[in-house]
Amino acid sequence: MSKGIVYLVGAGPGDPKLITVRGMEVLSRSDAVVYDRLASPRLLRGLRPGAERIYVGKRPDRHTMKQEEINRLLVDLALQGKTVTRLKGGDPTIFGRVGEEAGLLAEHGIPFEIVPGITSAIAVPAYAGIPVTHRDHASSLSIVTGHESPDKLDRSIYWDKVTNATGTLIFLMGVAKIGYISEQLMKHGRDADTPVALVRWGTRPEQQTLTGTLADIEAKVRAAGFEPPAVIVVGDVVKQRETLRWYDLKPLFGTRALVTRSRSQASELADLIEELGGEPCEFPVIEIVPARGESDARAFRAALDDAESYDWLFFTSVNGVEHFFRGLAELGGDIRRFHRARIAAVGPKTGDALRSRGLQHEALPGGYQAEGMLDHLDEVLKPGQRALFLRGDLARGTLPRDLAARSISVDAVTLYETIVPRDQDEQALEQLREGAVHVVTFTSSSTVTNLLEVLRRFGESDPVGLLRGCEIACIGPVTARTAEEAGLAPTIIPEEATIASLAEAIARRMAELRDPVQG
Repeated sequence: MSKGIVYLVGAGPGDPKLITVRGMEVLSRSDAVVYDRLASPRLLRGLRPGAERIYVGKRPDRHTMKQEEINRLLVDLALQGKTVTRLKGGDPTIFGRVGEEAGLLAEHGIPFEIVPGITSAIAVPAYAGIPVTHRDHASSLSIVTGHESPDKLDRSIYWDKVTNATGTLIFLMGVAKIGYISEQLMKHGRDADTPVALVRWGTRPEQQTLTGTLADIEAKVRAAGFEPPAVIVVGDVVKQRETLRWYDLKPLFGTRALVTRSRSQASELADLIEELGGEPCEFPVIEIVPARGESDARAFRAALDDAESYDWLFFTSVNGVEHFFRGLAELGGDIRRFHRARIAAVGPKTGDALRSRGLQHEALPGGYQAEGMLDHLDEVLKPGQRALFLRGDLARGTLPRDLAARSISVDAVTLYETIVPRDQDEQALEQLREGAVHVVTFTSSSTVTNLLEVLRRFGESDPVGLLRGCEIACIGPVTARTAEEAGLAPTIIPEEATIASLAEAIARRMAELRDPVQG
């Protein structure tokens, strides 16, 4: 068997979007990924099906796997002919022990590549509004480990030289030694009033920043119960935070939102949450698949055969548009045969999907709901017309009934089904159980019922109770009613049933909770 290859990849400081293009490229084609505690679990969602995931994370009080065992694991996986990614927080060459891992690979003649990452030494201060260099304050910086015991620190750090060698000092993994570090810096010439900042879990929703001086920072750390992991910044650049802080001022900073949409559709809401400073936690509880029933296939074929007879095509979702054109292509149909039909679309995104295919639709009703649409079309709907209603298996019967009441003949064709996905992200479930999720989003009634079902499958006897501590965000009144009937209490319902409006409503609600007076 030929040897595989190992990629030693820096995952960046925590925000999954800070990984490099090359890092994502090799990650997506890996057979196995060996990852640690500081690498965002969201990065693993881009793995190809069947890829092996091996957690080797370390905590200050417990190591899942010793470094020597990790080194050997990489060799063993590569000797099996696998493409392996070793995913490490930050940059692998800065206190990442990449030299040991690459050294053993080299001994065994295993090819490897080091993929640099954005180091937390620079990125974490930046997210706290602290540039590590500044024209007026610091033209150089040092990156120092603070993880070792005091006696080891004294052997590995020349305090008399390091203390004043550069304008900015960055200590990684040094929270537990902050008192000793401060003492040594003052002892070797740094002023007691030198600014210091500790940034914990930088670039993540949990990010916390604590500032002080060399003289008082240890007392502040103890009083605040400030724990690792954190980056320590020493120098006048810390003062820049007063004017340059940005990340923790975003509307959804500190907010983790559970996104329950299908994986193929989750990106829009996830991107909006990220743009507002929050962290989307993707936990898709629905999956959209083509309708599997033979009767549905027959009905669609019959509709295509009789295309010239329709006066109306009704689309109620983007999924309906996509699956209509997919089925049309598979059956060799021709959209031009529907030349007599006018097109009606529920929701702006449905309209966008039609326009992207060169089709214009009737103007949308103000509420973006099926209710009221026909009133909006009263002038053009005529008795005796024929309509093709293109839907999913969970579509409500409101529109077909209202059309029939106007003496319009309706053929309803089910194009797609909504099912519960087989694979779930257990990391998201753990965050729910730990109370680390602040908002649960629902974009359809099926996401409500399916989430509760999935939670029961994972052994939750009271799924509603598990969600009780979260804000419940529903895209519209129909979804909100389903949530209420299930025992949940929706607190966020946008005026318009769109993803953009939902994200904005979440931001307003979280602002109210942070500042009730302002809200």
